[in-house]
Amino acid sequence: MRLGFALACALLLTSFTASAEPVPQLRLLSGHAVDGMRGGNLSGLAQCGNELWTVSDRDDNQIYRLDTREHVWQAETVHIEVPAVPDSGLPWGLKSRVWAASFVRGGDLDYEGITCDSAGNRYVVSEGHAAVLQIPPSGPASWLKISPTMVREARARGLLLQFNSIFEGLAINPAGDQLWLAAERQGRGLLLIKRKQTVWDCEGGCVLLSEAGREMQPAQFPKAKAVSRDFSDVSLFSGKLFTLERNNYKICRRDPQTAEVERCWSYADELLHDNLRYSQNYGLEEALVVDADGAWIGVDNNNGTRADGENRPVVWRFAAPDGGWSAQP
Repeated sequence: MRLGFALACALLLTSFTASAEPVPQLRLLSGHAVDGMRGGNLSGLAQCGNELWTVSDRDDNQIYRLDTREHVWQAETVHIEVPAVPDSGLPWGLKSRVWAASFVRGGDLDYEGITCDSAGNRYVVSEGHAAVLQIPPSGPASWLKISPTMVREARARGLLLQFNSIFEGLAINPAGDQLWLAAERQGRGLLLIKRKQTVWDCEGGCVLLSEAGREMQPAQFPKAKAVSRDFSDVSLFSGKLFTLERNNYKICRRDPQTAEVERCWSYADELLHDNLRYSQNYGLEEALVVDADGAWIGVDNNNGTRADGENRPVVWRFAAPDGGWSAQP
């Protein structure tokens, strides 16, 4: 009995020690304010070939190509004609709140993420309608035909229940036939749908991960407290899914088929310096692109002003971790 109790204590101590290990910190290389976004509120990033693209959650009829040749980046408007939004199966109560909010803040569609495939198609997720818009290199934009099973299953698993907490990011594979969606918070989750002959649907199940609960903000955050777990974007790189977890100021590498966490890295040391803080009591990073050399992280400042006076959206560049993104702990 005593031996069993001792072994149980040892296992508990080992588990606690492992969970308490510090998350390695990413190194900041540069930061770029973005001019020219009509509604501000940079809420997604995608790398399409050699170009970076972004969206604003305040603009329904345009996306932006980023001119990155100077230190301050210029957002170049690309107009889109958006067809009528299909019914995704969200309940009337949520849809009516989106409609009402659009009169106050603008942006009925509430674009919260952008990604692209190897053919140059761009995909934008509408949080307001739980729908995905495909924008080809030429020709009209169209909404993906997504099976209503996705929303039904997500809600049954505790996702897509709260207003303004629906889909916050998306990533597509280069072939353009597998799409990951990130449900934001309360609860947060990751979903995977695949392109069939006429519709995007689930294989087995849509929901890879569904979890609620809270976790502590990093120690660098003033008056750190427990906050809702969240996802604010996802990026697919080298066969792995990377999640931006803004409330905890970290990026996590996950298995793309199970969503299991493999390793995480923090950017808290760099972005929580006194002069880089905002008055909001939560993270504002909403856009992520991971590549071989590092990561781009975009800030949706909600028109707020940073401690050093900067009031434009900002994109930060971080170096890849030692050993690259595939490194093991």
